[in-house]
Amino acid sequence: MAIGHLVVNVFVDNVAQPLMGARVNISGNNTNINVVTDESGRTEAIALEAPNIEYSLEPQTIVQPWETYNVTVTKDGLGTGTVLGVQVYAGITSIQDVYLSTTTGGSGKITTIVPPPTIWDNEVPKIVEHPEIGSLESKVLPRVVIPEYIIVHDGIPTDTYAPNYYVSFSDYIKNVTSSEIYPSWPRETLKANVHAIVSFTLNRVYTEWYYSKGYNFTITSSTAYDQKYSHNRTIFDTISNVVDEVFMEYLKFPGRSYPFFAQYSDGINVVREGWLSQWGSKSLGDQGYNSLQIVRYYYGNTIELVTAEIVPGLPTSFPGYNLTEGACGEEVQLLQNALNKIRGSYPAIPSIQKANGIYGPDTIEAVKVFQRVFNLPVTGIVNFATWYRISAIFVAVSNMLKGIFNE
Repeated sequence: MAIGHLVVNVFVDNVAQPLMGARVNISGNNTNINVVTDESGRTEAIALEAPNIEYSLEPQTIVQPWETYNVTVTKDGLGTGTVLGVQVYAGITSIQDVYLSTTTGGSGKITTIVPPPTIWDNEVPKIVEHPEIGSLESKVLPRVVIPEYIIVHDGIPTDTYAPNYYVSFSDYIKNVTSSEIYPSWPRETLKANVHAIVSFTLNRVYTEWYYSKGYNFTITSSTAYDQKYSHNRTIFDTISNVVDEVFMEYLKFPGRSYPFFAQYSDGINVVREGWLSQWGSKSLGDQGYNSLQIVRYYYGNTIELVTAEIVPGLPTSFPGYNLTEGACGEEVQLLQNALNKIRGSYPAIPSIQKANGIYGPDTIEAVKVFQRVFNLPVTGIVNFATWYRISAIFVAVSNMLKGIFNE
Protein backbone atom coordinates (compact mmCIF):
# COMPACT_ATOMS: atom_id res chain seq x y z
CA MET A 1 0.00 0.00 0.00
CA ALA A 2 1.03 3.60 -0.70
CA ILE A 3 0.19 6.81 1.20
CA GLY A 4 -2.26 9.61 0.47
CA HIS A 5 -3.35 12.48 2.69
CA LEU A 6 -6.68 13.81 3.94
CA VAL A 7 -7.56 17.31 5.14
CA VAL A 8 -10.95 17.82 6.79
CA ASN A 9 -12.48 21.31 6.88
CA VAL A 10 -15.38 21.88 9.26
CA PHE A 11 -17.86 24.75 8.94
CA VAL A 12 -21.05 25.88 10.63
CA ASP A 13 -23.68 26.42 7.93
CA ASN A 14 -21.29 28.01 5.37
CA VAL A 15 -17.66 28.61 4.44
CA ALA A 16 -17.64 31.98 6.24
CA GLN A 17 -17.93 30.19 9.60
CA PRO A 18 -15.05 27.74 10.14
CA LEU A 19 -15.41 25.73 13.34
CA MET A 20 -12.51 25.56 15.76
CA GLY A 21 -12.35 22.68 18.23
CA ALA A 22 -14.57 20.25 16.32
CA ARG A 23 -13.77 16.61 17.07
CA VAL A 24 -12.95 14.64 13.92
CA ASN A 25 -12.81 10.84 13.79
CA ILE A 26 -11.39 9.04 10.74
CA SER A 27 -12.13 5.33 10.57
CA GLY A 28 -11.87 2.42 8.14
CA ASN A 29 -9.08 0.22 6.74
CA ASN A 30 -7.91 -0.69 10.27
CA THR A 31 -7.70 3.02 11.06
CA ASN A 32 -9.14 4.96 13.99
CA ILE A 33 -7.71 8.48 14.21
CA ASN A 34 -9.05 11.34 16.33
CA VAL A 35 -8.03 14.96 15.75
CA VAL A 36 -9.37 18.43 16.55
CA THR A 37 -9.79 21.31 14.08
CA ASP A 38 -7.66 24.44 14.41
CA GLU A 39 -8.83 28.06 14.43
CA SER A 40 -9.45 27.85 10.66
CA GLY A 41 -11.73 24.82 11.11
CA ARG A 42 -9.07 22.65 9.52
CA THR A 43 -7.24 19.47 10.43
CA GLU A 44 -3.65 18.81 9.59
CA ALA A 45 -2.97 16.71 6.48
CA ILE A 46 -3.39 13.17 7.82
CA ALA A 47 -1.39 10.36 6.17
CA LEU A 48 -3.57 7.37 5.24
CA GLU A 49 -2.98 4.16 3.32
CA ALA A 50 -4.15 4.00 -0.30
CA PRO A 51 -3.70 1.58 -3.22
CA ASN A 52 -0.73 2.07 -5.52
CA ILE A 53 -1.22 4.89 -7.98
CA GLU A 54 -0.80 2.58 -10.99
CA TYR A 55 -4.35 1.28 -10.54
CA SER A 56 -5.75 4.70 -11.56
CA LEU A 57 -3.51 5.12 -14.59
CA GLU A 58 -4.93 2.38 -16.82
CA PRO A 59 -8.54 1.31 -17.54
CA GLN A 60 -9.37 -1.59 -15.22
CA THR A 61 -12.21 -2.69 -12.94
CA ILE A 62 -10.38 -5.23 -10.75
CA VAL A 63 -8.67 -3.13 -8.08
CA GLN A 64 -10.38 0.02 -6.80
CA PRO A 65 -7.68 2.71 -7.10
CA TRP A 66 -8.66 4.60 -3.94
CA GLU A 67 -9.17 3.66 -0.32
CA THR A 68 -12.37 4.67 1.47
CA TYR A 69 -12.61 6.10 4.97
CA ASN A 70 -15.46 7.40 7.10
CA VAL A 71 -15.27 10.83 8.70
CA THR A 72 -17.42 11.74 11.70
CA VAL A 73 -17.41 15.28 13.11
CA THR A 74 -18.98 16.29 16.42
CA LYS A 75 -19.27 19.53 18.33
CA ASP A 76 -21.38 20.16 21.43
CA GLY A 77 -24.55 22.01 20.52
CA LEU A 78 -24.16 21.39 16.78
CA GLY A 79 -24.79 17.68 16.44
CA THR A 80 -22.91 15.29 14.20
CA GLY A 81 -21.78 15.32 10.58
CA THR A 82 -20.76 12.06 8.93
CA VAL A 83 -19.26 11.44 5.50
CA LEU A 84 -19.13 7.81 4.38
CA GLY A 85 -16.77 6.68 1.65
CA VAL A 86 -14.26 9.55 1.71
CA GLN A 87 -11.79 8.79 -1.09
CA VAL A 88 -8.00 8.79 -0.64
CA TYR A 89 -5.58 8.23 -3.53
CA ALA A 90 -1.86 7.59 -3.33
CA GLY A 91 0.20 10.76 -3.61
CA ILE A 92 -2.89 13.00 -3.58
CA THR A 93 -4.28 15.25 -0.85
CA SER A 94 -8.03 14.68 -0.48
CA ILE A 95 -10.11 17.58 0.83
CA GLN A 96 -13.34 16.81 2.65
CA ASP A 97 -15.60 19.63 3.80
CA VAL A 98 -18.09 18.87 6.56
CA TYR A 99 -20.91 21.24 7.47
CA LEU A 100 -22.63 21.24 10.83
CA SER A 101 -25.90 23.11 11.14
CA THR A 102 -27.28 25.54 13.67
CA THR A 103 -30.80 24.57 12.59
CA THR A 104 -30.64 20.85 13.41
CA GLY A 105 -29.97 21.33 17.12
CA GLY A 106 -27.43 19.61 19.31
CA SER A 107 -28.78 16.15 18.52
CA GLY A 108 -29.04 16.64 14.75
CA LYS A 109 -27.24 14.32 12.35
CA ILE A 110 -26.16 15.02 8.77
CA THR A 111 -24.88 12.10 6.69
CA THR A 112 -23.26 12.23 3.24
CA ILE A 113 -22.33 9.21 1.13
CA VAL A 114 -19.58 9.72 -1.47
CA PRO A 115 -20.18 7.58 -4.59
CA PRO A 116 -17.41 6.20 -6.83
CA PRO A 117 -16.30 8.37 -9.76
CA THR A 118 -18.09 7.65 -13.00
CA ILE A 119 -14.81 6.65 -14.69
CA TRP A 120 -14.89 3.58 -12.39
CA ASP A 121 -18.60 3.00 -11.95
CA ASN A 122 -20.06 4.21 -15.24
CA GLU A 123 -23.56 5.58 -14.77
CA VAL A 124 -26.32 6.05 -17.34
CA PRO A 125 -24.67 7.25 -20.61
CA LYS A 126 -25.35 10.83 -21.61
CA ILE A 127 -28.24 11.51 -23.93
CA VAL A 128 -26.80 12.60 -27.28
CA GLU A 129 -27.59 16.24 -28.00
CA HIS A 130 -26.73 18.27 -31.08
CA PRO A 131 -23.20 19.72 -30.65
CA GLU A 132 -24.41 23.14 -31.78
CA ILE A 133 -27.22 23.18 -29.28
CA GLY A 134 -26.45 26.76 -28.30
CA SER A 135 -27.31 27.98 -31.80
CA LEU A 136 -30.56 26.02 -32.01
CA GLU A 137 -32.27 27.60 -29.03
CA SER A 138 -33.27 31.20 -28.40
CA LYS A 139 -30.44 32.73 -26.37
CA VAL A 140 -31.62 34.62 -23.32
CA LEU A 141 -28.37 35.98 -21.89
CA PRO A 142 -26.70 38.81 -23.83
CA ARG A 143 -23.16 37.57 -23.13
CA VAL A 144 -21.23 34.73 -21.58
CA VAL A 145 -20.73 35.22 -17.85
CA ILE A 146 -19.33 33.15 -15.01
CA PRO A 147 -22.15 33.14 -12.45
CA GLU A 148 -21.39 33.39 -8.76
CA TYR A 149 -23.69 30.42 -8.08
CA ILE A 150 -25.54 27.83 -10.09
CA ILE A 151 -28.52 25.78 -8.96
CA VAL A 152 -27.97 22.02 -9.25
CA HIS A 153 -31.01 19.73 -9.34
CA ASP A 154 -29.95 16.46 -7.71
CA GLY A 155 -31.80 14.10 -10.03
CA ILE A 156 -33.35 13.90 -13.48
CA PRO A 157 -35.20 17.05 -14.59
CA THR A 158 -38.69 15.65 -13.95
CA ASP A 159 -37.94 14.37 -10.42
CA THR A 160 -39.90 16.90 -8.37
CA TYR A 161 -38.74 15.36 -5.07
CA ALA A 162 -35.02 15.83 -5.77
CA PRO A 163 -33.41 18.72 -3.85
CA ASN A 164 -31.83 21.78 -5.45
CA TYR A 165 -28.41 22.93 -4.26
CA TYR A 166 -26.93 26.42 -4.60
CA VAL A 167 -23.26 25.87 -5.42
CA SER A 168 -20.55 28.38 -6.26
CA PHE A 169 -19.44 28.00 -9.87
CA SER A 170 -15.84 26.96 -9.15
CA ASP A 171 -16.93 24.53 -6.42
CA TYR A 172 -19.36 22.95 -8.87
CA ILE A 173 -16.59 22.44 -11.45
CA LYS A 174 -14.30 20.91 -8.80
CA ASN A 175 -17.09 18.59 -7.69
CA VAL A 176 -17.94 17.41 -11.22
CA THR A 177 -14.31 16.85 -12.17
CA SER A 178 -13.70 14.90 -8.96
CA SER A 179 -16.89 12.92 -9.65
CA GLU A 180 -15.93 12.05 -13.22
CA ILE A 181 -12.20 11.23 -13.48
CA TYR A 182 -9.14 10.29 -11.41
CA PRO A 183 -7.06 13.05 -9.76
CA SER A 184 -3.81 11.22 -10.51
CA TRP A 185 -3.94 11.91 -14.26
CA PRO A 186 -1.50 14.33 -15.97
CA ARG A 187 -2.12 17.99 -15.18
CA GLU A 188 -2.77 18.89 -18.83
CA THR A 189 -5.33 16.06 -19.03
CA LEU A 190 -7.07 17.43 -15.95
CA LYS A 191 -7.10 20.91 -17.56
CA ALA A 192 -8.56 19.57 -20.81
CA ASN A 193 -11.36 17.83 -18.94
CA VAL A 194 -12.02 20.95 -16.88
CA HIS A 195 -12.25 23.01 -20.11
CA ALA A 196 -14.90 20.59 -21.39
CA ILE A 197 -16.83 20.62 -18.09
CA VAL A 198 -16.74 24.42 -17.85
CA SER A 199 -17.84 24.82 -21.47
CA PHE A 200 -20.69 22.31 -21.08
CA THR A 201 -21.86 24.11 -17.92
CA LEU A 202 -21.67 27.60 -19.44
CA ASN A 203 -23.67 26.43 -22.44
CA ARG A 204 -26.46 25.46 -20.03
CA VAL A 205 -26.10 28.83 -18.28
CA TYR A 206 -25.95 30.91 -21.47
CA THR A 207 -28.94 29.27 -23.14
CA GLU A 208 -30.88 29.13 -19.85
CA TRP A 209 -31.61 25.60 -21.01
CA TYR A 210 -33.72 24.45 -18.07
CA TYR A 211 -35.22 27.82 -17.13
CA SER A 212 -36.58 28.14 -20.68
CA LYS A 213 -38.38 24.82 -20.16
CA GLY A 214 -40.04 25.97 -16.96
CA TYR A 215 -37.64 24.43 -14.44
CA ASN A 216 -36.16 26.35 -11.50
CA PHE A 217 -32.56 25.17 -11.76
CA THR A 218 -29.46 25.62 -13.92
CA ILE A 219 -28.32 22.03 -14.42
CA THR A 220 -28.92 18.51 -13.10
CA SER A 221 -26.68 15.93 -11.44
CA SER A 222 -27.88 13.23 -13.85
CA THR A 223 -25.19 11.87 -16.19
CA ALA A 224 -27.94 11.05 -18.69
CA TYR A 225 -28.73 14.75 -19.11
CA ASP A 226 -25.73 16.65 -17.78
CA GLN A 227 -22.71 15.91 -15.57
CA LYS A 228 -22.14 13.98 -12.36
CA TYR A 229 -22.47 16.10 -9.23
CA SER A 230 -22.35 14.58 -5.74
CA HIS A 231 -23.19 17.03 -2.99
CA ASN A 232 -20.38 17.56 -0.44
CA ARG A 233 -18.19 14.86 -2.02
CA THR A 234 -14.42 14.57 -1.54
CA ILE A 235 -12.38 16.74 -3.88
CA PHE A 236 -8.64 16.56 -4.57
CA ASP A 237 -5.81 19.08 -4.47
CA THR A 238 -4.65 18.35 -8.03
CA ILE A 239 -8.12 19.02 -9.42
CA SER A 240 -8.83 21.95 -7.10
CA ASN A 241 -5.63 23.74 -8.13
CA VAL A 242 -6.36 23.29 -11.84
CA VAL A 243 -9.93 24.59 -11.48
CA ASP A 244 -8.74 27.63 -9.54
CA GLU A 245 -6.41 28.39 -12.43
CA VAL A 246 -8.78 27.95 -15.40
CA PHE A 247 -12.40 28.09 -14.20
CA MET A 248 -13.09 31.19 -16.33
CA GLU A 249 -11.84 29.61 -19.58
CA TYR A 250 -14.30 27.97 -21.97
CA LEU A 251 -14.40 26.53 -25.48
CA LYS A 252 -16.03 28.15 -28.49
CA PHE A 253 -15.78 28.12 -32.28
CA PRO A 254 -14.80 31.24 -34.26
CA GLY A 255 -17.74 33.42 -35.19
CA ARG A 256 -20.06 31.90 -32.57
CA SER A 257 -21.00 33.71 -29.41
CA TYR A 258 -22.07 30.76 -27.29
CA PRO A 259 -19.89 28.31 -25.30
CA PHE A 260 -19.38 25.02 -27.13
CA PHE A 261 -21.58 22.20 -25.85
CA ALA A 262 -18.59 20.00 -25.03
CA GLN A 263 -19.88 16.46 -24.67
CA TYR A 264 -17.60 13.68 -23.45
CA SER A 265 -17.55 10.01 -22.44
CA ASP A 266 -15.21 7.57 -20.74
CA GLY A 267 -13.91 6.39 -24.10
CA ILE A 268 -14.12 2.70 -23.10
CA ASN A 269 -17.74 1.79 -22.38
CA VAL A 270 -19.07 4.69 -24.44
CA VAL A 271 -17.23 5.99 -27.52
CA ARG A 272 -18.73 8.73 -29.68
CA GLU A 273 -17.22 10.67 -32.56
CA GLY A 274 -16.81 14.35 -31.76
CA TRP A 275 -16.85 13.74 -28.00
CA LEU A 276 -13.83 14.01 -25.73
CA SER A 277 -12.68 10.59 -24.52
CA GLN A 278 -11.68 10.76 -20.86
CA TRP A 279 -9.29 7.78 -21.07
CA GLY A 280 -8.11 8.99 -24.46
CA SER A 281 -7.32 12.41 -23.01
CA LYS A 282 -5.26 10.68 -20.34
CA SER A 283 -3.25 8.88 -23.03
CA LEU A 284 -2.66 12.15 -24.88
CA GLY A 285 -1.52 13.81 -21.65
CA ASP A 286 0.95 10.98 -21.15
CA GLN A 287 2.31 11.73 -24.63
CA GLY A 288 2.96 15.37 -23.76
CA TYR A 289 -0.08 17.02 -25.38
CA ASN A 290 -1.14 20.25 -23.68
CA SER A 291 -4.77 20.90 -22.75
CA LEU A 292 -5.62 22.89 -25.90
CA GLN A 293 -4.06 20.23 -28.12
CA ILE A 294 -6.12 17.60 -26.31
CA VAL A 295 -9.46 19.38 -26.76
CA ARG A 296 -8.64 20.13 -30.42
CA TYR A 297 -7.85 16.45 -30.98
CA TYR A 298 -11.48 15.66 -30.16
CA TYR A 299 -13.44 18.82 -31.02
CA GLY A 300 -11.50 20.07 -34.04
CA ASN A 301 -8.51 22.29 -34.74
CA THR A 302 -10.50 25.52 -34.99
CA ILE A 303 -11.94 25.46 -31.49
CA GLU A 304 -10.78 28.36 -29.33
CA LEU A 305 -10.12 28.71 -25.62
CA VAL A 306 -11.46 32.07 -24.40
CA THR A 307 -11.86 33.74 -21.03
CA ALA A 308 -15.13 35.06 -19.67
CA GLU A 309 -14.92 38.67 -18.58
CA ILE A 310 -17.23 38.89 -15.59
CA VAL A 311 -17.80 36.98 -12.39
CA PRO A 312 -21.01 38.51 -10.98
CA GLY A 313 -20.88 38.98 -7.22
CA LEU A 314 -17.12 39.28 -6.86
CA PRO A 315 -15.87 42.73 -5.87
CA THR A 316 -13.36 43.33 -8.68
CA SER A 317 -11.65 41.46 -11.50
CA PHE A 318 -8.10 40.12 -11.44
CA PRO A 319 -5.79 43.01 -12.42
CA GLY A 320 -4.16 40.93 -15.17
CA TYR A 321 -0.77 40.49 -13.50
CA ASN A 322 0.52 38.78 -10.38
CA LEU A 323 0.90 40.84 -7.20
CA THR A 324 4.33 40.30 -5.64
CA GLU A 325 6.64 41.96 -3.13
CA GLY A 326 7.14 45.62 -3.98
CA ALA A 327 3.89 45.99 -5.94
CA CYS A 328 1.97 49.20 -5.23
CA GLY A 329 -1.43 50.62 -6.01
CA GLU A 330 -5.17 50.30 -5.65
CA GLU A 331 -5.23 46.56 -6.37
CA VAL A 332 -2.82 45.88 -3.50
CA GLN A 333 -4.90 47.98 -1.11
CA LEU A 334 -8.08 46.13 -2.17
CA LEU A 335 -6.26 42.86 -1.47
CA GLN A 336 -5.07 44.04 1.95
CA ASN A 337 -8.54 45.24 2.98
CA ALA A 338 -10.09 41.97 1.82
CA LEU A 339 -7.59 39.85 3.82
CA ASN A 340 -8.16 41.97 6.93
CA LYS A 341 -11.91 41.44 6.64
CA ILE A 342 -11.53 37.69 6.02
CA ARG A 343 -9.38 37.56 9.16
CA GLY A 344 -12.55 38.15 11.20
CA SER A 345 -13.61 34.60 10.33
CA TYR A 346 -10.12 33.13 9.86
CA PRO A 347 -7.99 34.61 12.69
CA ALA A 348 -4.94 32.54 11.73
CA ILE A 349 -4.40 35.07 8.93
CA PRO A 350 -2.17 37.78 10.42
CA SER A 351 -3.40 41.35 10.45
CA ILE A 352 -1.97 43.72 7.85
CA GLN A 353 -1.39 46.73 10.07
CA LYS A 354 -0.74 49.17 7.24
CA ALA A 355 -3.18 48.55 4.41
CA ASN A 356 -1.46 51.28 2.41
CA GLY A 357 -1.27 49.69 -1.02
CA ILE A 358 2.35 48.56 -0.66
CA TYR A 359 2.97 44.81 -0.97
CA GLY A 360 5.36 44.31 1.92
CA PRO A 361 6.37 41.46 4.28
CA ASP A 362 3.14 41.59 6.33
CA THR A 363 1.04 41.23 3.17
CA ILE A 364 3.21 38.36 1.94
CA GLU A 365 2.75 36.51 5.23
CA ALA A 366 -1.04 37.09 5.23
CA VAL A 367 -1.24 35.75 1.67
CA LYS A 368 0.84 32.68 2.57
CA VAL A 369 -1.40 31.82 5.52
CA PHE A 370 -4.51 32.31 3.37
CA GLN A 371 -3.06 30.00 0.72
CA ARG A 372 -2.23 27.38 3.35
CA VAL A 373 -5.70 27.50 4.88
CA PHE A 374 -7.43 27.20 1.49
CA ASN A 375 -5.19 24.48 0.03
CA LEU A 376 -3.51 26.69 -2.56
CA PRO A 377 0.21 26.54 -3.44
CA VAL A 378 1.93 28.58 -0.72
CA THR A 379 3.96 31.18 -2.61
CA GLY A 380 3.06 34.55 -1.07
CA ILE A 381 2.24 35.68 -4.62
CA VAL A 382 -1.30 36.62 -5.59
CA ASN A 383 -1.91 35.04 -8.97
CA PHE A 384 -5.23 34.53 -10.75
CA ALA A 385 -6.22 31.55 -8.58
CA THR A 386 -5.38 33.21 -5.25
CA TRP A 387 -7.04 36.50 -6.25
CA TYR A 388 -10.37 34.86 -7.02
CA ARG A 389 -10.28 32.60 -3.97
CA ILE A 390 -9.69 35.67 -1.77
CA SER A 391 -12.53 37.44 -3.60
CA ALA A 392 -14.92 34.53 -3.08
CA ILE A 393 -14.16 34.17 0.64
CA PHE A 394 -14.39 37.95 1.06
CA VAL A 395 -17.89 37.89 -0.45
CA ALA A 396 -18.94 34.98 1.76
CA VAL A 397 -17.70 36.71 4.93
CA SER A 398 -19.27 40.01 3.89
CA ASN A 399 -22.64 38.35 3.22
CA MET A 400 -22.53 36.63 6.60
CA LEU A 401 -21.81 39.93 8.37
CA LYS A 402 -24.69 41.59 6.51
CA GLY A 403 -26.97 38.87 7.81
CA ILE A 404 -25.74 39.34 11.37
CA PHE A 405 -25.99 43.11 11.43
CA ASN A 406 -28.93 43.33 9.00
CA GLU A 407 -27.13 45.90 6.90
